[in-house]
Amino acid sequence: MQRRDAALRALRDHPISQRRVCVLIGVDPQTVRRERSPDTPEIRLEMNKIAETRRRFGYRRIGVLLERGGMIMNERKLYRIYREEGLTVRRRRGRQRARGSRTPMPVSLRPNRRWSLDVLSDTFGAFRKFARHCS
Repeated sequence: MQRRDAALRALRDHPISQRRVCVLIGVDPQTVRRERSPDTPEIRLEMNKIAETRRRFGYRRIGVLLERGGMIMNERKLYRIYREEGLTVRRRRGRQRARGSRTPMPVSLRPNRRWSLDVLSDTFGAFRKFARHCS
């Protein structure tokens, strides 16, 4: 416990890596974690502002806009804040379908006035395949 506290003090007071501190003091690196710097509320506020105006932007594109504004951060931190704020790309709505009944096809007045193709696949006489999409 004392060694871990000493390692945390060394990390806080000196610009030295966690691995180096753990080797010097003789403590397991997995038991010592550097204190995470607090997230500035300005980043969260700016991220929410961008997400409101640009609803189709994900966290990467929001990160680019934040960098242009001078707020540079790690991509993992950016994603963590993005998820904590509950931001997601808005789903697009489905395609609008035609409503109501369609008008029936008019009946032709004379033979051979209208031709329709309703064949998905067929064969010629010698078993050669002939395929055509419905039009």
